[in-house]
Amino acid sequence: MPPAARDIAYRRVLIKLSGEALMGDAAYGISRDAVASIVDDLRQVQAAGVQLAIVVGGGNLFRGVSEGLAHMDRVKADYMGMLATVMNGLALQDALRQCGVPAHVQSALPIDRVVDGFNRAHAMDHLDANEVVIFVAGTGNPYFTTDTAASLRAAEIQADILIKATKVDGVYSADPMTNPQAKRYDALSYDEVLEKRLGVMDASAIALCRENDLPLRVCRVFDKGNLMRVVNGEDVGTIVR
Repeated sequence: MPPAARDIAYRRVLIKLSGEALMGDAAYGISRDAVASIVDDLRQVQAAGVQLAIVVGGGNLFRGVSEGLAHMDRVKADYMGMLATVMNGLALQDALRQCGVPAHVQSALPIDRVVDGFNRAHAMDHLDANEVVIFVAGTGNPYFTTDTAASLRAAEIQADILIKATKVDGVYSADPMTNPQAKRYDALSYDEVLEKRLGVMDASAIALCRENDLPLRVCRVFDKGNLMRVVNGEDVGTIVR
C-alpha cells in the first residue's frame, strides 16, 4: 500500500457518479473536458492509496432519447438505461487508462465480448491491487436505480464510505435551483432522509446504507479536489449516517 494511504480517513470507497456529470454543460452526451476533470480527481484519490470503485449512471446518454420513450414498455426502457451506463463505464475506463490508472469494468448484464461480468471476488482482487473497478448496468434488473446499485455494490465490497458525486454541494430541504430559500444540511440520519423525503437517493438505496451502517457523503463533483477532501475526512457537502 502506498505510504499516503496511512493518512487517509477511508481506505476503500465507492463513488456514485451520475451520468449527467460526464456531459458538462452540454444538453446530453459525453464531454471530453468534463471527463478529463473528473478523471484527474479520481487519479489523485487512487494515487493516495485509496481502493476505488465507481458506479456510473446513464442519464447523460439516456436523456437524448428519453422523449421518444414516453410510451415504451418500462422494462425495455430500463434495459436501455443500463446499456447507457455501460457506454459511460467504457469511456471512464479509457480515460483512466490513458492517465496510467489501471481500471476494470464489470457489468451486471452479461455482455462478455464487451466487458467482464460482475464478479465480487475478482473485484476485490482488483481493489486490493489498487486498481479501479467500474460497475455498470446497475443491478442488472429493471425497476432498480443506479443509486440502489451503488449502495448494493458498496455493501458487497465492504466500502468504508459511499460518496455520491453530484452537481450540487450537498443535500437540501428543497431544490436549490428553483427555491433560493432551500436549506443545506451538514449532517442527516438515514431516518431523517426517509422521513423528510429529501430525494438524496431512492428509499431502497438509503435503506441498504442504513442496514449496512454505511455512511453516505453527498458532494459536488465539479469542485476540484472535493473527492480527495472527502477521503481525507474533511467536512465536505452533507454526511448521512
